[in-house]
Amino acid sequence: MTTAKVSRGHMWAVTGATLVATLGGLLFGYDTAVISGAVGAIDHNFIAPKGLSETAANSLSGFTIASALLGTILGAAVAGWVSSALGRKRGMILAAVLFFISALGSAWPEMFIAPIGGMGDGAITPFIVYRILGGIGVGLASMLSPMYIAEIAPSAVRGRLVAYNQIAIVSGMSIVYFVNWAIASQGDSGWLMDMGWRWMFASECLPALAFFAFLFIVPESPRWLVMKDRVAEAQAVLDRFNDPHETRDTMSEIRASLKEKSEPLFSYGVLLIVVGILLSVFQQFVGINSLLYYAPFIFQTMGFEGNVSMLNTVLAGVVNVAFTLVAVATVDKLGRRPLMIIGGLVMAVSMITLGTLFHLHLAGIWALVAICVYLAGFALSWGPVVWVLLSEIFPNSIRAKAMPIAVAAQWIANWVVSSSFKVIDGNSALNEQFNHGFAYWMYGAFALLAAWFMYRFVPETKGVHLEDMGGLWHRNRAAKTEKGKAAA
Repeated sequence: MTTAKVSRGHMWAVTGATLVATLGGLLFGYDTAVISGAVGAIDHNFIAPKGLSETAANSLSGFTIASALLGTILGAAVAGWVSSALGRKRGMILAAVLFFISALGSAWPEMFIAPIGGMGDGAITPFIVYRILGGIGVGLASMLSPMYIAEIAPSAVRGRLVAYNQIAIVSGMSIVYFVNWAIASQGDSGWLMDMGWRWMFASECLPALAFFAFLFIVPESPRWLVMKDRVAEAQAVLDRFNDPHETRDTMSEIRASLKEKSEPLFSYGVLLIVVGILLSVFQQFVGINSLLYYAPFIFQTMGFEGNVSMLNTVLAGVVNVAFTLVAVATVDKLGRRPLMIIGGLVMAVSMITLGTLFHLHLAGIWALVAICVYLAGFALSWGPVVWVLLSEIFPNSIRAKAMPIAVAAQWIANWVVSSSFKVIDGNSALNEQFNHGFAYWMYGAFALLAAWFMYRFVPETKGVHLEDMGGLWHRNRAAKTEKGKAAA
């Protein structure tokens, strides 16, 4: 189903509220990528003094760097309860508070415990705790921001507006890459190991405060307001963002769909839940966050040293943002499926190429090109479009149950990939055989599987009302049943 064009005045209003919500996405990207500039300092201050073996040191380093992801799993797991009990808006306010606390605590983990710098490598424990708190904020924002946008957006522009959240995520990553480079440029390597890394984490306080402040000027989700029997307030919000006839139709559809709010999780079939989980898992198993978290480290492995590796990281961030903009411009025109399939194939080719370049000891400028092509493929597809799909594929009556499962699966997969990368890439035996190429071949194989999965199991959702998603999945299940009978 398609809808009429949204008027300019309503478009401005809904875009303004969307941009506030996307600050949660910006902090999502900022918080997860800020660690990339501090990997060396973490190893220097927290890992090396312990005198561990190669495998143990790489494992502890990987765990520490990926520790925020433990929080994201918890945040995503409780996001459904938070979204229902507190509302989408107050849930995002809670996330903003957690971002701020985490930023300060990660910068000065000894705070309230000992003098700054006085704990030595023992500060790794409070550091991990503060990173986990930030991860809880990321887990909440990763679900609540796209959910809020999807629930306030007219269906004609929903895909584009939800994709703005991915622009914010990759923009947050690009901004923090630049911030990290700027901070690293303020002194030598000794200063970076001692103080520079602290300012990298502290810099997150500014966007966290902005997110917190601006949330007080946007309305609550109309769907949550109806769920809480605050119908007049919901009507006012819908009038603010929609033409009158669209408000009337949307209100009727929301009421009808929420009559079924107690439906069991698998009311629309097991496939729908499996699709949501696998969309999340494949988004991570293609290896994106290994590149984003360890970008300077990877560029050093390729032979780029010092500030050059940081500048290459900034370049990668720019490519990520540029092609996310392409996805935003095309997701409501071309649809979700074509972008996801094309992106999966592009990522597969570029990752297999990158692994081969490493294996042949040809890493350098062509390896940088392969990484940029990979990032372009991801940003065009599995980066923004997965969040569009997760925010819209689940019918209203099960969304608060199903979406947290899918988002939690994404963060579990993220943790597995991110915490294992240093173990795989730093393994002497594997590197003797493949020279750092093994991990990238593995990611390329998962990208091929992702493209096939999208082609085989996921229907197109372009232009479908959120309240019509149940019918789409019932029809999809019936069509597959008939196809199976015909094949038999």
